[in-house]
Amino acid sequence: MPAMKWTKQISPSQVLKMIRAERDTKKAQLIFDSATGEYPSGFRHDRHTFGLMISRLAAANQLPPAEALLCRMKDEGCSPSEEAFLPIIAAYGRSHRPLDALRVFRKMEREFSCSPSHRCWVTVFSILVETNHLKMAHAFYRRMKEDGAHSSTAAYNVLVRAFCKSGATMGAALEVFGKMGERGCPPDAYTYSTLISGLSKLGRMEEAMGMFREMEEKGCPPTVVTYSSLIHGLCRCGRLDEAVEIFSAMSCKGVAPNVVTYSSLMDGLCKGGRSAEAIPLLEKMTSSRLQPNAFTYSTLIDGLCREGLLQEAMATLDRMTLHGKRPDAGLYGKLITGLCGCCRFQEAANFLDEMALCGVVPNRVTWALQVRIHNAVARGLCAGEDPRRASQVHRRMMAQGISTEPETYRMLVACLCKKGDFFRAAGVVEDMAAEGCVPDGIIWAAIVGGLWDRTKMREAVELLQHELTTDPGPVQFRGKMRTFPSDSA
Repeated sequence: MPAMKWTKQISPSQVLKMIRAERDTKKAQLIFDSATGEYPSGFRHDRHTFGLMISRLAAANQLPPAEALLCRMKDEGCSPSEEAFLPIIAAYGRSHRPLDALRVFRKMEREFSCSPSHRCWVTVFSILVETNHLKMAHAFYRRMKEDGAHSSTAAYNVLVRAFCKSGATMGAALEVFGKMGERGCPPDAYTYSTLISGLSKLGRMEEAMGMFREMEEKGCPPTVVTYSSLIHGLCRCGRLDEAVEIFSAMSCKGVAPNVVTYSSLMDGLCKGGRSAEAIPLLEKMTSSRLQPNAFTYSTLIDGLCREGLLQEAMATLDRMTLHGKRPDAGLYGKLITGLCGCCRFQEAANFLDEMALCGVVPNRVTWALQVRIHNAVARGLCAGEDPRRASQVHRRMMAQGISTEPETYRMLVACLCKKGDFFRAAGVVEDMAAEGCVPDGIIWAAIVGGLWDRTKMREAVELLQHELTTDPGPVQFRGKMRTFPSDSA
């Protein structure tokens, strides 16, 4: 970026306007630094320009430079206000660095002699609770009480949320809730939603429903978070009809469901064996211009597969890809498992091809599933007497490092031998040995016997010699016994 050309007189409002207009944080900082180089104009940054630049840096997660500006403010005799510290504290909270947020808070008090307001106290307290530093949060709350910053609805909401994190302290959350009104801090929608969510997670749905009714009676309108928490809890307890009723009531009361609301209800319906009812919800969701996430699609496809609604599951997968969502290996695995369960192995193999073409690679979590489905598809194709397709699946398994199970090898060799493709069967045996899986007597009986029937004695002897070299024990054919010619014959 070229050097800035300033007018003879630079005003803070001019600098503020230019920094706000620049979207790039680095360029905004260049404007900020360039302005301070104009000493002949007599310009110095004030609290507002410093505050804006600190806010921009914090929003971009450039926290060390933001903190450096605090020190620069002090050096230039511009005492920073709390507004300069809050963006940095909040940014550390978003980055899950609660200890740094607390350090900046203490730095504000001790090094800059800046007394924190109630808002600042609550911000730090909330960060400690959200990051599960509950012991530290408890000690911090004692300091809040000493400072008189604890008596507000916002502070009590954070305290209630802290107690709702554990079933053991749910009683304490209800106790705090009961005292809020007495202390002049009436509960709001956030308070009720937090308690309903906590009770729902513990399966205490009667209490959660009671809290919901009380909320409405006291003229505190439920939010989408309230409805979502209640629907999620009812679904977890298997009370699907009530969850559907609550969902329907939302629209009547002018509260639009969000992605979490739809996903929670769809998840409950799919787990409750009512996946077909979740399909119209997906339609309604997209018509409301809400984008289903990967969890929404995965839940629906899994439920449809478990209920044998494979056509609907495949249509949902196509819809997912059309909407720009890339299915992962786990999602493909669920669909392929469903197809294998219905003996639709050709279609299952096609989805394995699609996975490879799309570059979908299993990770550590889904690797065992991929091993299982690849072997299941290969065995299914062998059972359907399609050795060519089964061999293709096996070759892909070898290329991707997916281990072939002994039973898959047995079925593949038997299928190839049945079709008279003994040389390809012999190649499979070599792959088997290379993978450290010693062929047993059944496999050798199939290959050697087949070659012998076709008077391919040299190949049979070579394979038998390979068996003797690989396994020093006696060769035992548990299949059809063959009589080999003796030397005197």
